Amino acid sequence: MSILCVIPVRGGSKGIPGKNARSVAGKPLVAWTIEQALAAKAGLDVVVSTDDEQLADIARSAGADVPFLRPAELAQDTTATEPVVLHAIAQRVAAGRRPDAVMLLQATSPIRLDGTLDRAVREFEQTGVDSLVGVVQQTPFLWHMPVGSEGARPEYVPAARPRRQDLGPNDYFYRETGSLYLTRTAVYEQHSNRIGGRVGLFVMAEEEGVDIDTLVDLSIAEQLLRDLHRRGSGASETLGGEQ
Repeated sequence: MSILCVIPVRGGSKGIPGKNARSVAGKPLVAWTIEQALAAKAGLDVVVSTDDEQLADIARSAGADVPFLRPAELAQDTTATEPVVLHAIAQRVAAGRRPDAVMLLQATSPIRLDGTLDRAVREFEQTGVDSLVGVVQQTPFLWHMPVGSEGARPEYVPAARPRRQDLGPNDYFYRETGSLYLTRTAVYEQHSNRIGGRVGLFVMAEEEGVDIDTLVDLSIAEQLLRDLHRRGSGASETLGGEQ
């Protein structure tokens, strides 16, 4: 199976200016995701889609292919991710290299343990799903505030609140990490969406669910990345392991 790995990084960032190029744990943020993709045994075709020359240079230095600069209309604050991926697919198709599937990796979720990407590819191929969504487990102790309601409502029965240690696989909720999506190319072409057809959940370690939106997130990610780098090949065991 040929898999195009798209890593979208835009030059502008309002929350943390210059976030994708910022040095985090000793290297530019985007470099972590590029190196993880290139290290995968699945032989991913790693492409960085960016509108920024500096980020393009960083990506090339890290070993990624940057065959184009993203057009301005696909680099706005309001631009969704799907048109960016479709643009990358179209570029590969025009070059006679239509992929069977697309792995979308977000550089702002830089923590992926050893073997995670290859495990995702194996699950995708073995289960035959059309879309695989990276998630982390969440306990059912969740609440929400419906519009117009008189109060908060739980997603569980307070009178029968289970002990955490008694929770089974079917008791959990699953939160998208935003880190990883693996989707058949046809789903993008037919639905213009990363999620479509038969969907599978790819359970990741809790540490892999960090998404950098704030400086606090950045500090957490930096510490975890330093731990990963220091522990090297043992990181998959010491930081949560495969699920």
